[in-house]
Amino acid sequence: MTTLGIIPGDGTGPEVIAEALKVLGAAEAGFGLDLAFSHFDLGGSRYLRTGETLPDSTLDELREVDSILFGAVGHPDVKPGVLERGILLRIRKELDQYVNVRPVNLHPGVRGPLRGVAPEEIDLVIVRENTEGLYVGAGSVEGEGTADELAIQESHNSRTAIERTIRYAFQLARSRKGRVTLCGKTNVLTHAWGLWERVFAELAADHPDVATDYAHVDAACLWLVEDPSRFDVIVTDNMFGDILSDLGAAIQGGLGIAAGGNVSPGGVSMFEPIGGTAPGFEGTGKINPLAAIAAAAMMLDEVGATSAGAAVAEAVAEVAGSLPSLRAGKMAATTSEVGDHTARLVAAASATGGGGPQ
Repeated sequence: MTTLGIIPGDGTGPEVIAEALKVLGAAEAGFGLDLAFSHFDLGGSRYLRTGETLPDSTLDELREVDSILFGAVGHPDVKPGVLERGILLRIRKELDQYVNVRPVNLHPGVRGPLRGVAPEEIDLVIVRENTEGLYVGAGSVEGEGTADELAIQESHNSRTAIERTIRYAFQLARSRKGRVTLCGKTNVLTHAWGLWERVFAELAADHPDVATDYAHVDAACLWLVEDPSRFDVIVTDNMFGDILSDLGAAIQGGLGIAAGGNVSPGGVSMFEPIGGTAPGFEGTGKINPLAAIAAAAMMLDEVGATSAGAAVAEAVAEVAGSLPSLRAGKMAATTSEVGDHTARLVAAASATGGGGPQ
């Protein structure tokens, strides 16, 4: 039995996770899987009721599942940062989900913002260090409220975290097109990126079969728009990876299709749509669930249900290509209808020869 932790969270999170569960049900029935779901009440509503973000007892329960599917956190009545740091970032840190993996694929039929670009030209993965950098929350404020106020935000970059993230990127590239691009800012942020550059060179020497190059983060933003085909695997730090991931989502058609994984190799990983809570769309039936379903596909692959994961991913691609738009309210279909259509395709895939235990 494979136990999956389910954290719907806030905003439209519960709605898109419900559709992902619908598709997981079709995959379970069609591919002979044995899935158990453990649901966790975490998010703004619980915090407002109890004052708790992520109790230690709940964290211990999350350590015992095989993988996690996460919706979104953020609540209009909770100060920004409380839920994000107390739930999402804490899970990443405590479960040692040290690498964030963001596939960027333009599916056939999807109308992205780049004109004249074929789907095969947008096929890359952003690998982001997921536990350090500017997101450690270190720093201080001096002279608050005065004319000389100074805010200091620290970026922590350990050799251990950098090395294991870059190593993951090289191993991933070996299963893809065999190229890794280090993306940073070595000409200005010399302390942190000097270390990243040295570790990258050391690991490149250990992987002679993988081609390497380097791009400043501002140049990478330019090239993702002008020539995305130059990238295979991009490896970078927490902050730059966060920014590049949203640009990657834009060129693949928008947040409605963008999923990612917080990966702990050998441990408990967590997969999520990256679009957030989508304020204003709660309860409208207009939010796109495909990103959450794509996250479920990544989760299935990670727990070893590779045939089912591939079927879900293929169904997501087919449905995405059939919609006039991937944007909330522009799909010409409801949230539930998109989920139903995807589930039917998964069931049909299993009926044509993909079934059987995995």
